[in-house]
Amino acid sequence: MTITLHFHGAAGTVTGSCYRIVHPQGQFLVDCGLFQGNKSVRDLNLKPTPFDPRTIDFLLLTHAHIDHAGLLPKLYAQGWRGPMWMTEPTAGLLEYLLPDSAGIQESEAERETRKRGRRGDEPARPLYTMADAEESLKHRRTCAYGEWIEPGPGVRARYWNAGHIIGSASIEVEVSNGEGRPVRLMFSGDIGPDEKVFYAEPEGPSGFDYILCESTYGGREREDYTLVQRRQALKAEIVTALQRGGNLVIPAFAVERSQELLHDIGVLIRDGEIDPRIVVLDSPLASKVTGVYRKYAKMFEDTELTADELFNDPRFRIIEAVEDSKALNAIKGGAIIMSASGMADAGRIKHHLRNNLIRANATVLFVGYQAPGTLGQIILSGAKEVRIHGTLVPVRAQIRSLGNYSAHADHSELVDWIRGRLPAHGAVFLTHGEDAERTALRQALTTIGLGGDQVILPQIDDYFELSAQGIRAARVPETRRIDPAQLSSDWHNLFSDFTIRLSQRLHSIPDEEKLRLMVALEAELSALGAPPTAAMAAKGLIREPGALDE
Repeated sequence: MTITLHFHGAAGTVTGSCYRIVHPQGQFLVDCGLFQGNKSVRDLNLKPTPFDPRTIDFLLLTHAHIDHAGLLPKLYAQGWRGPMWMTEPTAGLLEYLLPDSAGIQESEAERETRKRGRRGDEPARPLYTMADAEESLKHRRTCAYGEWIEPGPGVRARYWNAGHIIGSASIEVEVSNGEGRPVRLMFSGDIGPDEKVFYAEPEGPSGFDYILCESTYGGREREDYTLVQRRQALKAEIVTALQRGGNLVIPAFAVERSQELLHDIGVLIRDGEIDPRIVVLDSPLASKVTGVYRKYAKMFEDTELTADELFNDPRFRIIEAVEDSKALNAIKGGAIIMSASGMADAGRIKHHLRNNLIRANATVLFVGYQAPGTLGQIILSGAKEVRIHGTLVPVRAQIRSLGNYSAHADHSELVDWIRGRLPAHGAVFLTHGEDAERTALRQALTTIGLGGDQVILPQIDDYFELSAQGIRAARVPETRRIDPAQLSSDWHNLFSDFTIRLSQRLHSIPDEEKLRLMVALEAELSALGAPPTAAMAAKGLIREPGALDE
């Protein structure tokens, strides 16, 4: 009898992690994450779940990041009531992360409903609600690192430190297929780098039938650095930004990145190496998460300041109230403002970017991975204008990036982690990465003894029939939920870029040339069978010149 492994997310893209394992005694999930990126990728969240959640026996969760856990409330909204297994710190983080995500879903639905109302369309429904998030929290089950659990018939699992964020795990799974020895799988989750302020290096046993490994930074190396060198690199960015006279805005993930940055900024202030006017963590979620970090402080390594020591400095402030967040708009310089989300796609960071990108003396510093199609990636790619809340915002601020605060292993660290888990008798599946990064990592793995046909790059909804002896069959779905070509850049991105460049062009030429350009575009549209521009604007299909979205 075979075991079937389904890839329902994070295959050809970095977000939406979700793996389903069907075996003779049932089926279960590893992770169920939110898709993030361009609109076509995000629309996967709204499409029907590719399996019946009510048939799932249990779920194993690697860690609390939304791209691994963000669709859990959707499962419960669809009637699932099974248990979710995780480490205790992950359970603590979900207490805040899932309700926060539900709040974002509800507010985005309200915004979309207002837009639809102007067109006379039906109201939008949120992906899930606060009640769904609260229901999901009732079904958390916790386990310790290195402890075998039996979450369902024919399945054993053991969690290992992944070194990514607090509570993160790689999960070793043994699944009985009724044919002697069980099939052994290792799900990497997200692997952390060797140098981290808070945690020991990733760990785990060796010798599996199948290894599923993330590949976010495949083909990309960071410069070797110590924690002191990383802190000095941050110092250089802060000093330069403050010397320019404006604010330093840092989009930061509420979990882990905010806490590491606060720690290092605190050390730099303590040692007299920087002197900001104020340091703000503007995120209700991040403030709650920081409380979880305080609770599990005994797990940390390499810290030089406790949370209490850090927040004794009067310049450090955690902001929760909306009014206090808005008041930051009055600060024109000297502030370090950290806010979620790290990819700048949601949350208060969009307001801070809207207010600071227009200032030539301001600086925006990115410190984490930016998925294709996100606002963060568009800004970092050098866009001269971006659309925030429907308004075109000129990018005049200095845009910087600092890679050494990434919570992901780089190329060599991923190769080392996989090498430490070998042999893999069946195959190594590379997931949680774009195709270029996965291809680079596959090539590197062939140099350490793995055959090219042994390293597999699955696409979304591909599935494989597995046995302890090897892969028995590889299958592709009859229809894919998304064309793989749309994962990195879709038509929405191209259209948005086109309209921005067209607007810039129109502003740069005389009126008579504007008329000729618009007549030429109108002729092109007519040749394609498109209705005239005025008719399209009347139907709400495009904006009239000068009109802005909400």
